[in-house]
Amino acid sequence: MVRLSIKDLEKELTPEELSEIEEAAKLPPVFDADSPEMTEDMLLQFKKLRQSERNKQTLSLRLSPSTLKKAKAYGKGYTSFLSRLLDEAINDDTLVRKCI
Repeated sequence: MVRLSIKDLEKELTPEELSEIEEAAKLPPVFDADSPEMTEDMLLQFKKLRQSERNKQTLSLRLSPSTLKKAKAYGKGYTSFLSRLLDEAINDDTLVRKCI
C-alpha cells in the first residue's frame, strides 16, 4: 500500500489541476447507489475486520538496513505492509524456491 497526499503530487500537477483538487475537497460528499452513505452496521463490519487482523503472532525478524529503510519509506503502518507482502510472497512457489 502506498500512501500519498496532495503534497506528494504537487510537482507532477499543474496549478490548474491543484486548484481543481482543492476546490473538490471543499465540496460535500455525494452519495448514490454506487457509493451509499455508510450505516452504523456497515461501519461495525470494518471494525470487526480490523480486530481480526490483530490475531497475528508476534515475530522478531532480522532485515538488512536497506530493506528496512525501503519499508519505512512507505510510511506509518510499514510493519503491516511487510506482513501483507510476506503473506503474498509465501504463496508464490516460484519466489519461495528462488529465496531458499
